Amino acid sequence: MEKLSIEDMAVFCKRKGFAYPNSEIYGGIAGFWDFGHLGVELKNNIKREWWKFHVNGREDIVGMEGSIITHPRVWVASGHVENFEDVMLTCSKCKERIRADHFVQEKLKINVEGLDSKEINKLVNKNKLKCPKCGSGFEDIKDFNLMFKTNVGPKEDKTSVSYLRPETAQVIFADFKLVVDNARLKVPFGIAQIGKGFRNEISPRDFLFRCREFDMMEIEYFVHPDKSEECPYINDVMNSELNFYSAEMQQKNKKPQKMKVKDALKKKLISEWHAYWLATEQKWFTSLGANADNFHVRQHLKEEKSHYALDTWDLEYNFPFGWKELQGIANRTDFDLKQHIKFSGKDLSIFDEETKEKIVPYVVAEPSLGVERAFLVFMFDAYNYNKKRGNVVLNLHPKLAPVKVAVFPLVSNKPKIVKKAREVYDGLKGEFNCLYDSGGSIGRRYARNDEIGTPYCITIDFDSLKKNDCTLRNRNTTKQVRVKIKDLKDVVTKLLNSK
Repeated sequence: MEKLSIEDMAVFCKRKGFAYPNSEIYGGIAGFWDFGHLGVELKNNIKREWWKFHVNGREDIVGMEGSIITHPRVWVASGHVENFEDVMLTCSKCKERIRADHFVQEKLKINVEGLDSKEINKLVNKNKLKCPKCGSGFEDIKDFNLMFKTNVGPKEDKTSVSYLRPETAQVIFADFKLVVDNARLKVPFGIAQIGKGFRNEISPRDFLFRCREFDMMEIEYFVHPDKSEECPYINDVMNSELNFYSAEMQQKNKKPQKMKVKDALKKKLISEWHAYWLATEQKWFTSLGANADNFHVRQHLKEEKSHYALDTWDLEYNFPFGWKELQGIANRTDFDLKQHIKFSGKDLSIFDEETKEKIVPYVVAEPSLGVERAFLVFMFDAYNYNKKRGNVVLNLHPKLAPVKVAVFPLVSNKPKIVKKAREVYDGLKGEFNCLYDSGGSIGRRYARNDEIGTPYCITIDFDSLKKNDCTLRNRNTTKQVRVKIKDLKDVVTKLLNSK
C-alpha cells in the first residue's frame, strides 16, 4: 500500500470524526483545528497514558498545571520577547507572507537551519526566488515574533500587554520553588505539565503537525549541577536500540546508525541523560503500538541549537513529508532558573541534603512533546487498508482507541434481542467508552468500527436469549468467541489491559 499522505489523513480524520478545520462554515482559519467525538477521546487517551507513564508511574516526577497567561516579564527573562522569531518573506506585489526557511529549503533542497535573515535574504536574491502565488519578487526579509499578544485588564496600552504562552516550560520555572517545597522534592527530579501552547506561525501547514494552537506534554528534569553527566537510571535502557543520527554524521553526510544505547555511550556519541530520555520516550511510543522503524534520534547542529541549549537531541518520526521533529529533548543547564533569579530578584536555589549546599539545579533534559504530533504518529502507524475486508482497519492500541467496545443487536426488528443488547450496553458503558449501533448489516457495522479503531465488538443474537451469552469479535484478527454476558466486564477488562 502507498504511504498515506498528510492530506489523505486530514480527509480521513474529517470524514470519521477525529479532527476538523476550525470554523469551517466561515471559511476556516489556518492553524486552528477542532477535534470531533473520536478525536477528543484519542487526545484525552494520549494525555492520560503519557501522564500515567511519566508521572503516576514514577517516584521522581510530579505534575502541575500553570496559567496560559503569565506576567509579561516571564517572557522577557526567558528570552522569548527578544529571540522567539522566525524569518518571514513578504511578496512585493500580492503581500503573501511565507516562512522563509521552509520556503528556501524546499526550493533549493538545502539545510538552512540556523541561518539569520541576512543570510537567507542573500539566498533568495542570488537564486531569484519568486512568490509562489503571483510570481513577483520579495521585499527584504523581516524577523517575526511568534508570540500572540493580548491585553490584561480594561486598559489597552503598553502596561497591559501580555502574551499567550508559546511553551509550558517557563511556568514550571516560575513556580519552581513552590513545587519543590510543597512536594518535598530532592534532586534528581522532574516537574511535568500538560497544557495549551500558542505560536503565531507564519505559514501553518501539514494538518496537525504545525498549528497555531496546540497541546504540549512536557517535563523539566532537574539534577545537581555536579552530576549532570551521571544518570542513575541508565542501566534500564542500556540494551535499548535506537537509530542514532549525530551532528557529526550529518556533517559528513552519513546515514543514521542503529545501535544499542550501551554502544553509543562507549563511542561517546551521546550523554547518559540524553540516551536515557530518548530511549524512554521511544519506548513510550512503541509500547502504545507505534512502529520503532519509523523513529530515529537526531542531534541538533551547532547553528540550530536554541540560545539556552548546551545540547539538544530530537526524537524524529518519518512523516509522509519527511523526517521531522516529534519530540525535542534539550539540556537547558541552569539558564532559565538563573534568568528568573536575575529578572525577579527572588532566590530560586534549593538546599541539597546530600551535599549540604545550596544549588541552582541543571535542567539536564527537557522531554517536550506536542499532543497533536503524537496523535498523527499513532494514526499513521495504525492506519491500514485491508484488501480482504475492503475497508480501513485502524489498529490503534486498545488503551488509545476512542471507543473500546461496540454493542450490536443482530437484528433491530426483534424487541427481545434489542432489549438484551441495550442491557449489555448499559452494563458496560459505566466501565468503558462504548458505542451502541443497530443500523445496517452486521458486516457494515463491523467495518464502521474497524475504521474508527474499536478493538472489540459484541453481538447479541438469538442464542443470546437462550444461553445468556454473546459473540465477542476481535478487530485485528476478526476471530469470534462466545462469552457469558455475566463475565463480559471482566473479560473485556483483561483484554484491554493485556497489551
